Formats: sequence, C-alpha cells, structure tokens
Amino acid sequence: MQINGEYKPLIVAFCCNWCSYAGADLAGNNRLSYPDNVKIIRIPCSCRVNPMFILRAFQRGADGVIICGCHPGDCHYTSGNYFTRRRMTLLFSMLNFLGVEKERTRVEWISAAEGAKFAAIMNDFTNTVVALGENKRLEDLRCKK
Repeated sequence: MQINGEYKPLIVAFCCNWCSYAGADLAGNNRLSYPDNVKIIRIPCSCRVNPMFILRAFQRGADGVIICGCHPGDCHYTSGNYFTRRRMTLLFSMLNFLGVEKERTRVEWISAAEGAKFAAIMNDFTNTVVALGENKRLEDLRCKK
C-alpha cells in the first residue's frame, strides 16, 4: 500500500490471547511504538491458526504474516504451541514451493511480560517486509480496491 509515496506493507499478526496479545497490550500501555499497519487478530491459542488463514491473508493483500504465541512449555492449553511449530514448518515449505519468500512469514514466542520484545519484533518484521517489497505472488486482484 502506498501512502504519500511511501510504501507501507500490510502486516497481519495472529496473537494468542494469553501471552502475545497481552504483550501487545503491555507495549501499548508502556507507549512503545510499533507500526500502525500491523493488524492484530486475537486468537485463543497459536495452534488455532490454520495454514489456510495465512494463505487467505496473503490472497487478501497481506505483505507479511506473523504468528505470536506463548513460549513452548508455557502454553495455556498445555501443548498448543508444539502443534503450531510443526504445522508452520510444513506451511513454510509449502510457501517456498509456491514462490513466496520465507521472510514474509514468521513465528515468535512472546510472553505477556514482554511488551518491549513485542514492539521490537513488530518493528523488525515490518522492516524486513519493507525490504522485500509488495507481495504479488498470491494476491487476488478481486480483493484490490
């Protein structure tokens, strides 16, 4: 997306309710800045993210997708993030097969007490996606305005 001649990527962040979403909230409470083009989707657990959600996000115009969950071993649902880790490994190889750069997707473990880490990761991920440019590989032209 171009705003005032400057490219601003659309980033979709799937954040688990118990840790990562609370980390984003802590970043906001501490007035730590991260880009406003990061759209957070609150989910019950990182294992709830179906790979089709990520493909659909890319299809609908996302330039990058990040999944944030609890640290392994600290999941509210006991083993949800272990399922996420396995599922996303398979998804990354499929995205590679489709020609989508692996840097456009990322999995991070962020606890509720790591607001500064959340802001730093979002800033770093946005900078990485800006360097890659606009995602054209999976976009659906019908979704463009």
